[in-house]
Amino acid sequence: MIVAGVMSGTSADGIDVAIVEIARSRKKPTLKLLAHEGFPFPAALRRAILASMNAKSTSTPELARLNWRLGLAYAAAVRAIASRSGLKPELVGCHGQTLYHQARAAVYAGQSFACTWQAGEAAIVAQTMEVPVVSNFRPADMVAGGQGAPLVPLLDYVYFAHEKRGRVLQNIGGIANLTAIPAGATASEVLAFDTGPGNMVLDALAQRLFKKPYDRNGSFAAKGVVLGHVLQKMMQSPYFHQKPPRTAGREQFGREYAEGFLAACHGVSRKPEDALATATALTAETIAQSYRRFVAPRMKGHAVDYIVSGGGARNATLRALLAARLKPLGCEIATSEGFGLPAEAKEAAAFALLAWHTWHKLPGNMPSATGAKRSVILGQITYA
Repeated sequence: MIVAGVMSGTSADGIDVAIVEIARSRKKPTLKLLAHEGFPFPAALRRAILASMNAKSTSTPELARLNWRLGLAYAAAVRAIASRSGLKPELVGCHGQTLYHQARAAVYAGQSFACTWQAGEAAIVAQTMEVPVVSNFRPADMVAGGQGAPLVPLLDYVYFAHEKRGRVLQNIGGIANLTAIPAGATASEVLAFDTGPGNMVLDALAQRLFKKPYDRNGSFAAKGVVLGHVLQKMMQSPYFHQKPPRTAGREQFGREYAEGFLAACHGVSRKPEDALATATALTAETIAQSYRRFVAPRMKGHAVDYIVSGGGARNATLRALLAARLKPLGCEIATSEGFGLPAEAKEAAAFALLAWHTWHKLPGNMPSATGAKRSVILGQITYA
């Protein structure tokens, strides 16, 4: 079956689309990447998304319009890659744009519950492509007691599991998350969780201090000095000591966090490069600490391939800091390209696989990763 996966993440920089061929096999499906492409959000749309994410106040018309505008953008992206590649997807899996994700229960209107919202009208994509669309993947896992994330571990296990080598799949998008697969692991032995901020704080500082959308290749951070006192203070956040399963988003590391981080840096140094160097070190250190505390004991001395993907994989300064922290722990740093799945395509391919599971009435969550009480079929199907 040929399936298109569509992903736009917490960085809100654009849409990634992957078209994959998925086939049944005896133990687990096989997946082959056929085409992938990235589509930056127009500036006006990106501003609207960022203004609505974790917003303290907005309006119902704004949210309704954004939901439909995102649907138009997703439909245009899938149509464009299908046209250019000559491939006709039979199914689309669309994650949508997360505007709010509350993984833990809180009281609202007299009732305590967790909730999530991914915007993007699936009917527009279905009617444009004339095929069914699976969307709204997270709620079913949350109703089953999970955190609704991470969901990419299904792809990580299907595509990367190895009998003799441990594998860690580290995605560094707006939020950084990992999937740990011990050598010869079963699905129930997979561990996955969000390690903390990935590019989210880095991007916010690059925009605020340098008027750039992001720190290309880590060039600004490379010119700065890590402010050790600030880094140590930020590492004391309760989130970084919380045991998995755990998930994060702009609610934890968005605008307010970036402003507090910058204020702490300015208390020590006014050099903008030092703030970016310290934020880059925070991403590297929280990833390394997460591996050291929660993952390394599960690898039982096996060789470990530490496979990095996402936008952060393109940041040379961040990669160097990660390598310096992880190599002494026995990890061989690699990128997903070396395994036939480019960094930009990985999450989109994951939602193609999740859609395939939904279409075949197969569970898509991994309770060991999300904390759900049971495996459940994810998503809702919108027919053309």
